Amino acid sequence: MARIVVVGGGYAGFTAARRLERRLGPDDELVLVDPRPYLTYQPFLPEVVAGSVEARHSAVAHRRHLRRTRVLAASVTRIVHAQRRLTVQPADGPARELGYDTLVLTAGAVTRRVPVPGVAEHAIGLKHVEEAVAIRDRVLTAFDRAAALPAGPLRERALTVVVVGGGFSGVEGFAEAHLLALDLADRYPEIDPAEVQFHLVELSDRVLPEVGEAQGRWVVRLLEGRGAHVHLGTGVVSAVDGVVELSTGERIATDLLVWTAGNAANPVVATPTDLPVDARGYVVVRPDLRVGTDAAPVEDAWAAGDAAAVPDLAADRPGAVTVPNAQHAVRQGRLLARNLLAVRAGRATRPYVHRSLGAIATLGLGTGIFQQGRVVLRGRLAWLVHRGYHVLAIPTWERKVRVLAVWATAGLFGRDLVSLASVAHPRAAFLAAGTPARQDPAPAPGRQPVG
Repeated sequence: MARIVVVGGGYAGFTAARRLERRLGPDDELVLVDPRPYLTYQPFLPEVVAGSVEARHSAVAHRRHLRRTRVLAASVTRIVHAQRRLTVQPADGPARELGYDTLVLTAGAVTRRVPVPGVAEHAIGLKHVEEAVAIRDRVLTAFDRAAALPAGPLRERALTVVVVGGGFSGVEGFAEAHLLALDLADRYPEIDPAEVQFHLVELSDRVLPEVGEAQGRWVVRLLEGRGAHVHLGTGVVSAVDGVVELSTGERIATDLLVWTAGNAANPVVATPTDLPVDARGYVVVRPDLRVGTDAAPVEDAWAAGDAAAVPDLAADRPGAVTVPNAQHAVRQGRLLARNLLAVRAGRATRPYVHRSLGAIATLGLGTGIFQQGRVVLRGRLAWLVHRGYHVLAIPTWERKVRVLAVWATAGLFGRDLVSLASVAHPRAAFLAAGTPARQDPAPAPGRQPVG
């Protein structure tokens, strides 16, 4: 019997595990290790922010769709590949070691953090479902708070949102949250839409570098035409006490700071390990997704997705690696499973070669942008292409149907505007009930207490 351990259940890991469990022998064991029991379909997170997709529908449960894989909810804290052992830390209980015969490292990436004062204390990322839900609930509850406040600093702060990062996550999340806020303003006669202040901050001189420069300028004009503020060539120097200070000297007080300024290597890869890692902290892999180089191969170790520096053989420049996105991760997961099985059977492996299908982004309900080479779509048609592509790309038919059903009901009744921010404090209502002034006497013999 051989044990294959997959570290990380995101796009690459989930896809690889599904392919492997269909073709492994009956005596082989497949183990998936991830602290979260689901795959997050990140392209839907901006729509979760807007309420266009239900939060749970953007996640795919591992245990429901991996039928013969043993799922272990834990974090990996150490990898010693020479001994074929890794250390796992569950949420509760002591750490323990797990042996394996083959390692598949698909841990993904994390939001890049920079040492800006106040960011760690106040910012929210946009890489996981709970972050998207928190952003949505904060926008919704901000209107309830602001409507009950008189004009002044507290009201202005409640209605101000700052998003840092002009990539896909930042721009899409910003656009969806801003349109949600403008829709809310129509339902609050106490609030003037001009009071809603959204600021997008990007250090470079353009947004969405994956599309052409002209398309990036169009996106900026679109956002500014809605009343948003876009700060290009601008950095954040402080966020202490929720007051965002820009490199231009401008200070913006906000109760909602969203940080989407790039990706960083997953701490799983940075843990003590004997696997080769490049200067950025990503696992070094060969074109066929085996760990190592042609000169220094690492046996029984594979890696793919955002945690790996996968050579981009479709790029025109030497030394290029694939960009971290779902498009590559899913395809790499499929090839990894195929190549792993090929090696076990003594067959040749294939290199990973994939040319981009294009860049596409949602810019709020009914508006999007798509570019593939010289082909550019803007507006509603691009938005429809975005929805069509991603409903096909999200894993499992069960999730596709659920997402389509939510879109259909939203088309009839509009987006859901209920905030569940109180979920973060589920005992608050129970504690607010207080203690009864008089304690009931002990129950008589033969009577059972309630509860």
